[in-house]
Amino acid sequence: MNDPVQGGRQFGFLLVDKFSMFSLAAAIDCFRSANRLLGRDFYGWTTISADGDAVMASNGLPLKIDYSVADMPPVDILFVSVGLTTEFPGKSKVLAALRSWGRRGNALGALSVGSYLLAEAGQLDGYRCTIHWENRAGFMERFPDITCTGNVFEIDRKRYTCAGGTTSIDLMLEIVRGDFGSNLANGVANQFQHERIRSAGDRQRVGPERDLTGKSEKLRRIVELMADHLDEPLSAVQLAKSAGLSVRQVERLFLRHLNVTPGRYYMRLRLERARELLRQTNMPILDVAIATGFTSHSYFAQSYRLQFGRPPSEERRTTY
Repeated sequence: MNDPVQGGRQFGFLLVDKFSMFSLAAAIDCFRSANRLLGRDFYGWTTISADGDAVMASNGLPLKIDYSVADMPPVDILFVSVGLTTEFPGKSKVLAALRSWGRRGNALGALSVGSYLLAEAGQLDGYRCTIHWENRAGFMERFPDITCTGNVFEIDRKRYTCAGGTTSIDLMLEIVRGDFGSNLANGVANQFQHERIRSAGDRQRVGPERDLTGKSEKLRRIVELMADHLDEPLSAVQLAKSAGLSVRQVERLFLRHLNVTPGRYYMRLRLERARELLRQTNMPILDVAIATGFTSHSYFAQSYRLQFGRPPSEERRTTY
């Protein structure tokens, strides 16, 4: 627990079993470093759990907790941090606390999969949010009326969400920038060797390649368009037109930068989304096929086996 000076800001981190230690540390250390550069404790933070008991992180390390949800003090933003699972002891208390906090008009945030709990508590209705790319497909199927952008972070009025990992740094630096300007935010980023502060408009992973930085801007635009149209795939002509290129130019672009044809790349995107849905949801396999642009169950199963070496039914039986 760290208390800010009078007039400073206090943040609460509501932690659940198997939360991501990295996401939490990245967030808190941004405020610690900002305080150091400011020469005063402007930012404070506190940890909270359902019952006030210590919580085990996903890496097996326990973390001492300052408060339970029943006696937590006022904070400027209450962040919920979730890691490997959205089911945990005391979940009903956590959801009730999030609903109560939101009803009072307070600000809420989420690190990584924490957005799932905010949505379950009804606190993202009418808001834009994001979540870790690995969980986005399941989230969108479970909460189809919530806009989940897939960006590195989102700030929509009193809702602050990020994809976890290093994106926790970007979200907190945006908060610091809003309070003290870009010089302090850049100073904190430099302390962490954080090469570039990403904005809310930066996308997370959008394909098999984790990072398209340095690649053609037109290539990135086409890949993002593909990722946004997996249920109803766009034609080669439509993709080319979106980038102001010919179909042949698009083919050369993909072969030069990714060593694969656009059609094969698009297929791989769709199949990766299908695998995420099979792992994260209980959707029938036919519905998964339709959600990823396949009109034939047999063609979907055949394509899936060729890509991953196992049929969709076997993927569903596997526990991760």
